[in-house]
Amino acid sequence: MKKRRTVGDGALDCAEVINWRKAERQRLIAERLAIPGDIRRRHADHIAASLDEVIGEVRGRVISAYWPFRGEPDLRGFMGRVLSRAGRCALPVVKERGKPLVFRPWSPGEPLAKGVWNIPVPASTEEVVPDIVIAPVVGFDQACYRLGYGGGFFDLTLARMKNSPLKLGLGYRQQALVTIHPQPNDIPMDMVITEEGACFPE
Repeated sequence: MKKRRTVGDGALDCAEVINWRKAERQRLIAERLAIPGDIRRRHADHIAASLDEVIGEVRGRVISAYWPFRGEPDLRGFMGRVLSRAGRCALPVVKERGKPLVFRPWSPGEPLAKGVWNIPVPASTEEVVPDIVIAPVVGFDQACYRLGYGGGFFDLTLARMKNSPLKLGLGYRQQALVTIHPQPNDIPMDMVITEEGACFPE
């Protein structure tokens, strides 16, 4: 008989959680890609405004965002404004599967290389430690756990960071779930920001 344990607000064993997450990822990504481009751009503007409000002063701070992928909110305009206000921006880089991410500085015009899934990453080998980590979500729940792409990179990285950065999940309100059935290695975000504003853990 299978041993079951309670995770999130339902009783699922680990294999069931893996299968459930796989199906949810497919559904949520398809729904995100179906959002018309003009609406995604409008959502991104609202999200950027909320980020400005939540983060406040950026001078001297390192903010890690991401390069938009598969319909994710595009933060490149936001990052440009961070740089114009004497902040620094970084992008996460996968160096090796099963290892923490590293963060490399980014600004418009910097040389880029192809990373995992052909996502552009800074070509420079310089690394920085972010004060704020913005992690895109495929889905998120009421406790601000994020459902990602399944590689576990952000969870592993955040668990090992010694400086305790502010952790911001970022996505669209339609990606909200009751629970992602969090596992022991999942790291909750301090908040998740959507086009409707900031969502805090319940």
